[in-house]
Amino acid sequence: MDPFSVFPDTPISDTGDISGRFMGLDIRTFHEACRYVHELPYGYNSDRDDLMILFKEGMGSCTTKHAVIATLAQELEMEVRKQIGIYAMTEAIVTGTDAILEKYALPYLPMVHCFLTDGVHRVDLTEGNHNGKNRPVDTFLYVETVTPNISAKVEYIKYRNALRDRIVTRDELRGVDIKQILHAREEGIALLRSHVKK
Repeated sequence: MDPFSVFPDTPISDTGDISGRFMGLDIRTFHEACRYVHELPYGYNSDRDDLMILFKEGMGSCTTKHAVIATLAQELEMEVRKQIGIYAMTEAIVTGTDAILEKYALPYLPMVHCFLTDGVHRVDLTEGNHNGKNRPVDTFLYVETVTPNISAKVEYIKYRNALRDRIVTRDELRGVDIKQILHAREEGIALLRSHVKK
């Protein structure tokens, strides 16, 4: 992943709810907004579909952190978009994954992570946060550009569709049932959450 400084340091003008919120915090440029969001503690918000939850709770996950900055970019008419990517979660990335893989007979666990892109660079504003991962995620099995504040329901549908159309067709997953992966995913989410709580 790249540092957020690869994006233009566009001045923030009051062109929408998010830009207005940053201006109220005396944050005047896109880089300052990225820095502010990156430095907020990593945590799972009570309502990930509420765009303002990051400010209300003073923390965010990859979902809410990137939703806010991608919305700001949209308000400022910048070429920065939010993408969701499905990565291969293993023990090397998240401690404790091996037990899930063994239980469900999987070579890895396909999980969703999100980040920002300008079409050339990828920026993860949770990199370096205490986010439950042992190292950054920079390799993906599938990537898709999405609306900044994509709902949990729509993201899940996109995940299931990608599993069906792109993931279980891979050689190493042939014969694996999607339901098997979905059950394993629930345990993977719980594992990640348990690491963040520490």
